[in-house]
Amino acid sequence: MGDYDKDTAFIGQSGRYFWAAFFLLNTVFISTGFTGLYIVFVGAVPPHHCLIPHQANLTAEWRAVIVPTETAASGEERPSRCSRYRLDVVSNLSALGLTPGRDINLTDVALEGCVDGWSYSQDIFKSTIVTEWDLVCGDSWKVPFASSTLFMGFLIGSLISGQLSDRFGRKKVLFVSLAAQFVFVFLQSLSTSWILFCITFLFIGAAQIALYISAFVLGTELLSKSMRVLFTTLGTFLFYCIGYMLLPWLAYCFRDWRTLLAVISSFSLAYIPLWWFISESPRWLISQGRVAEAEFILRRAAKKNKVEAPEVIFKESGFGDGQKIKKYTIIDVLKSRKLRLITLLCLTLWMSVNIGYFGLSLNTSNLSGDPYMNCFLSACTEVPAHVMSTLLLRNCPRRALLSSFLVIGGGFLLLVQFIPESLHGLTLAMVLTGKFGFTMAFSVVYIYTAEIYPTVLRNIGIGMCSSAARIGSITAPYVIYLGTYSKFLPYILMGSITVGSAVVNVFLPETLNKQLPETVEEMQECQGICRRKGNKSEDLEKKDNISRHNYTSDRVRE
Repeated sequence: MGDYDKDTAFIGQSGRYFWAAFFLLNTVFISTGFTGLYIVFVGAVPPHHCLIPHQANLTAEWRAVIVPTETAASGEERPSRCSRYRLDVVSNLSALGLTPGRDINLTDVALEGCVDGWSYSQDIFKSTIVTEWDLVCGDSWKVPFASSTLFMGFLIGSLISGQLSDRFGRKKVLFVSLAAQFVFVFLQSLSTSWILFCITFLFIGAAQIALYISAFVLGTELLSKSMRVLFTTLGTFLFYCIGYMLLPWLAYCFRDWRTLLAVISSFSLAYIPLWWFISESPRWLISQGRVAEAEFILRRAAKKNKVEAPEVIFKESGFGDGQKIKKYTIIDVLKSRKLRLITLLCLTLWMSVNIGYFGLSLNTSNLSGDPYMNCFLSACTEVPAHVMSTLLLRNCPRRALLSSFLVIGGGFLLLVQFIPESLHGLTLAMVLTGKFGFTMAFSVVYIYTAEIYPTVLRNIGIGMCSSAARIGSITAPYVIYLGTYSKFLPYILMGSITVGSAVVNVFLPETLNKQLPETVEEMQECQGICRRKGNKSEDLEKKDNISRHNYTSDRVRE
């Protein structure tokens, strides 16, 4: 196959065509910031207690005490959320003129569940799926399950989107995913039951991850070498953060969950005109033997960049010449001891990073203070985190960076339990610092993994790690759910897992200034306990033979 970058060098490394593609594709990621975490508000649990019917024959004294108090996981006293004193008994006592606490001891009155439903506070949220379908007490598990269905969709979408994109093209999959996102988010706003909500959420997750992957791949294949690095390291993440930061303001304006979803779905319609401005990937067209179409796109790009295109851009014999290339599978990963060890360590890292990142993202509505402001601050922490991690990655060792970020993320969460209850601001600062660490780790683990795996197995390796990441994100809502039993339990669990994964990361090989491995033989061995005995001198010889390679060229090759 010919050298695509060499044959298209006449277009240049910048220009109107590349900058237009850069910004148009990045605007797509704003929609992923909207849809990825709106469950924080749609599934929020407002203060509530058992409903006391207005027609109940109760005096003011009995109505004030019919709901007993309980100690919440945070240690505060509040009205019981799942029980009340038996209404028939209390009604009889009230009719007899007895006064609670003076004529009768309340502990002598039996308790019952909220048989008449619940009364929900509307101070913050006008309505959520919790208030719509009473997802509290015995049904409280349905809220984290609903959250996890989105991430189950991520898992399904990540498994099929690549194959669809390779078969039908990046552009088609991108816009079909946008249409699917609009349709299913709108249908979700019309859900008549919790089951329908979860089913549509599954499709939303699949559509969103397919949208993200197809836009990411299309951008890396359309853009020049220099702009490709900017797109993959900062562009995609920062534009996602824009959507994430706008989400709490939308939720603040539209506090009814159905209205919020309808508004969010409508944003996908704004991307329809982009069909005529975003071109298909010339690289993909060439791989399909559609060289004439690829040349047409590149000639149009040259015209926009005001450069002259050669008469013949590609020599067709140099592309798709039918050479047989060995295809690798997951089985090849399992054959090698080296790959098995590295994959096991990478799977652990990806899973723990996703548990921490999505756990803290979903937990913002449970923090003290205004949930809208907490979500906005959580989104804001990601901007400097992505910028800083990108700058540090240029010259700093990946292994030390990732371990440091994991320790920052997990260490601050472990310290939350020692902060006094009265210092809510300090608790929020500690949690946001932990989110800062997780976000930086999120950025590093993608690049680090790509640099570890050889070219022949890179897609398979990252695909396996992405599946592990989805398992971590599916688990995250249930980790947060443990907060109903103990306020600090989610922080202790996420912090412990993360600090443990920082130790695991120490055994991975360093990749800074190392040439990207092309074959399994060129891969570096694990460090420490993972290294085979007797291979130290051989490993040192291999390291001496590997040429230094800067970060930018490594990312371009990826």
